[in-house]
Amino acid sequence: MTSLSVLDLAPIAEGSDAATALTCALDLAQHAERWGYRRYWLAEHHNMDGLACSATAVLVGHIAGGTHTIRVGSGGIMLPNHAPLVVAEQFGTLATLYPGRIDLGLGRAPGTDQATARALRRHLQAGDEEGFPQDVMELQRYLAKPEPGEPGHAVRAIPGTGTQVPIWLLGSSLYSAQLAAWLGLPFAFASHFAPDMLMQALEVYRSSYRPSAEWPKPHAMVGMNVVAADTDEEAARLYTSIQQRFLGMVRGRRGPLPPPVASMDGLWNEAERRQVERMLAVSVVGSPSSVTQGLRALLARTGADELIVAGAIHDHAARLRSYELAAQCAAAC
Repeated sequence: MTSLSVLDLAPIAEGSDAATALTCALDLAQHAERWGYRRYWLAEHHNMDGLACSATAVLVGHIAGGTHTIRVGSGGIMLPNHAPLVVAEQFGTLATLYPGRIDLGLGRAPGTDQATARALRRHLQAGDEEGFPQDVMELQRYLAKPEPGEPGHAVRAIPGTGTQVPIWLLGSSLYSAQLAAWLGLPFAFASHFAPDMLMQALEVYRSSYRPSAEWPKPHAMVGMNVVAADTDEEAARLYTSIQQRFLGMVRGRRGPLPPPVASMDGLWNEAERRQVERMLAVSVVGSPSSVTQGLRALLARTGADELIVAGAIHDHAARLRSYELAAQCAAAC
């Protein structure tokens, strides 16, 4: 059986609001737990009208508190926006409340525009992202179990010290793949929206991996979009909400998740169509048989240890059905 997880950005559907989006996130997590999903991750984004996931650590706690066994975490926390100590305290507290269930995925991008990034971390300077490796290692120290006889650090994360929250590195280029390999950490590639370097990143990660005590072998997760429905035609219709959202990104426009349309014809020009399709290349859309074939093909191509599924569908009931079908398809792989 393929290990499958959920990536949720808590989308705010057109005609709805943030409160409803957060209610739907918990409902999806509770269903995902029953359907056998391994993890439920939430991604940090800021200043975006269509997403309700800005306070990611708070939302992780909300989801963990409303579930029982599924692992809950960040996919990810954008570390340049935060002091490592604060992240260690937040996730150390979560791990103390929900032991053995919390993951900490870290990204290097700000997850927003530069003006918002400056508002989040006012001392952020050009090039600060180059301090990412040092911030990751500082965070590791805060969460690590102290060695016997080791002198205590002047600054500790309390709660946090000794919780050993699993840290993942996330990325859409070779940079985080190289760093994850060097640090001996699991790696997740954001191919659900930036697939161009997927295969190169996996090769770099696996070929240069340095074993660690927690992760003696490389462990790669691949992100993908899945829209499943009872028929190929219905899945294609539901998928147009995601296509419209990405078309908005191409045009520099943000907003709530639009309802599906019968066809994208007339909504985009040829250049825009090609760009959206390139960004969404790692997507599987269709009936259960089509989705099963798509999952098998991606696993064969990437050798992924896990798959993590994004699926922003306008109607919540249809979104639940899509994730239910995807879990059934994964069980057949």
